[in-house]
Amino acid sequence: MEKINRVSQADSLRCSGKACCFFKAMKNRDPNLKRSLLCRFFDDMPHVDDPLHVLVMSGLWSLAMSNPDDPTLPSLPSFFTCMANLIHKALNDLHWLHKDQNIYIPYYAAHIIGSYTINSPRFVAKAADVVVVPPLVELLKGRLSWVEQRVAVRALGHLASFDSTFEAVASYEEEVVKVSMRVVFDESVKTKQKEKYQSELLSRGLGDEGMEEQRTEEWTSQLQCWSIQLLNCFASKQRSIDVIVSDGRFLTCLCNMWGSPAGIGLLRILCQSKAGRKALSRHKDVVLSLCNLSRSSDDFQYMGIDCLLLLLRDKNTRDSVLEGSVSCLVDLVELGELGRRRDVGGAIARALLVDYKDGLYCDKEVERALGVVWDLKVGRRREARMGKEDLEKRRGFVSSKRRQGNEQFWGGDINGAMGAYSEALELCPLRLWKERLVLYSNRAQCHLLLREADEAISDATRALSLSRPANSHAKSLWRRSQAYDAKGLAKESLLDCLMFINVFFGSDEKRRCDKVPYYAIRMICKQMSYVGLFSSASSAIDGESDDIESIGKDGKQLNMVAFKSGVASFLSL
Repeated sequence: MEKINRVSQADSLRCSGKACCFFKAMKNRDPNLKRSLLCRFFDDMPHVDDPLHVLVMSGLWSLAMSNPDDPTLPSLPSFFTCMANLIHKALNDLHWLHKDQNIYIPYYAAHIIGSYTINSPRFVAKAADVVVVPPLVELLKGRLSWVEQRVAVRALGHLASFDSTFEAVASYEEEVVKVSMRVVFDESVKTKQKEKYQSELLSRGLGDEGMEEQRTEEWTSQLQCWSIQLLNCFASKQRSIDVIVSDGRFLTCLCNMWGSPAGIGLLRILCQSKAGRKALSRHKDVVLSLCNLSRSSDDFQYMGIDCLLLLLRDKNTRDSVLEGSVSCLVDLVELGELGRRRDVGGAIARALLVDYKDGLYCDKEVERALGVVWDLKVGRRREARMGKEDLEKRRGFVSSKRRQGNEQFWGGDINGAMGAYSEALELCPLRLWKERLVLYSNRAQCHLLLREADEAISDATRALSLSRPANSHAKSLWRRSQAYDAKGLAKESLLDCLMFINVFFGSDEKRRCDKVPYYAIRMICKQMSYVGLFSSASSAIDGESDDIESIGKDGKQLNMVAFKSGVASFLSL
């Protein structure tokens, strides 16, 4: 509002155009007169050329962003009609579009529609009634550029998320779904030459190339996420499932997306339909990605587990998914609470053992893994009858074997140490979860040194499942991060490393200083260079590489000042 007032004070004295009527109307203190003047202005705006209209749209954009629930403007009968007509005009009158600064107007118009329809069902219904959907669909199809496409898909997603206006968007279902899918795996946006107005919008008029590149990365990520959110609106109503699951490239892109629940959220919705489960079970790379997510420090780990359980509980997809997922899920059967979910491991065990007694497994590896789960289930029952004296004897034996393993490890006998840890695990009572956590973590370190990455991931995951809360054992996080790095899984390695730093600082009051281990910094820098979403932060860190090298040669810790400046943008995501 202050911005609009400043503009009006500067321009009302020297202009007589229609745009000045808007600024004067906004300053009017009589609500009835103000409403009448604004209605007249929005009725006339699409039919009048005024170089100051871009200032009006900029002011409206600021108001919509700062207070999307304010009814002053969206309650006007001609407001949304005006926005829709301006987009129509931009699409059909290229001469007008490239005159003055009108090129900004369709972007602002779509953004304003999206902002005012984000919360209020009343505004959403009013927008749908005046037919804002057709021009937004045209922008979504890329009639202008990806910049307008981004704000169009945002607005359509808001309209489709309300039951009262879903059908208005669904009338263009085939076009909307296909275009949204194509947007998700379209990588050409980042390489396209930007027009001047796009650069101005991206850099907020400052001409900062660094900011422009960073915001290009952010906006393309938002374009993907909002496109998936729009698809979610259809999938959640069991619409266009067959179309969504028909493209293997699209499903692969969903698996590779992270930093938001959009991709995995759509996969989970697809897993809730018979057609979706059938299609996903045929894609081994999708199942593998779900397994990697389930054994990671991702905030959406539980979604990956949910998807696998939905696939396993379906008799039509169980056999095709079990072989690829059993080795992953076995590592999670002792998982307790995960966020608000309790006894996650119990749910996994029940899904795995649903037909175990039938013994109809052709794959020996599957049979062996399910046997491990069964032994854990039976072992708990046996332990319930175990006396206190027997428990203490086993505790002493486990402690002795662990010390033996430690001595062999530091003596260079890695295989011997691994054998000692395995013996201790076989006899360690399940209720001694702290001892078992350490044994699994130590054995994971042995596997790492023997370059057995898969086994290291398995043991580290079992240790992290036993930790309280889940995924809070620093050494296991670091070991699994290294194992994922050895397998070339940059995202999983990076997440474990970030979680390791979080646990590292939170575990000891003395460590709560502005320092981070140098080896963790190096791992983060390495993995960020492989993850597109963080490339700008990685570049910022690379600029300090000389200082990092000079400090890191003696293995000391690195001051986090430079580090924070590079990664602050993604730590807050």
